Amino acid sequence: MNPLDLTTKLNRAGMAPGADSPVAPAADPAFVAKATKAAIEFESFFIGNMLQQMRSGTRAMADDDSVFKDPVNRDMQDMADNMMAGQMAHQRAFGVADAILRQLLPATVAHNAAPAAAPGAQPVPLQTPQQKI
Repeated sequence: MNPLDLTTKLNRAGMAPGADSPVAPAADPAFVAKATKAAIEFESFFIGNMLQQMRSGTRAMADDDSVFKDPVNRDMQDMADNMMAGQMAHQRAFGVADAILRQLLPATVAHNAAPAAAPGAQPVPLQTPQQKI
């Protein structure tokens, strides 16, 4: 056997071109918890920023006597948008947190890092089936 034969070494390691890649080691539970929390917070920030941009567009197009241009309502609307963004992120409505977790965590751990469901809530899948358009 030639010691420089790469194909033989890959076959021994289980990494032949047709073979499945070996399973990644399990991640530390503390790291999984921190990564999940950070991913959800980022999704909340993303959704909140999107809602803020949508709200500013609504304010720009609103009439002068509209409730959307009233500065008294502006703070409450912003607070409500931030709370809505947090709730949507915890439900993983947009899938941003799931995409981040798929990149950060091994495949076996990413499926187990699903959010803790509230009583009566439906679990949100990490991957949604692709729909044909």
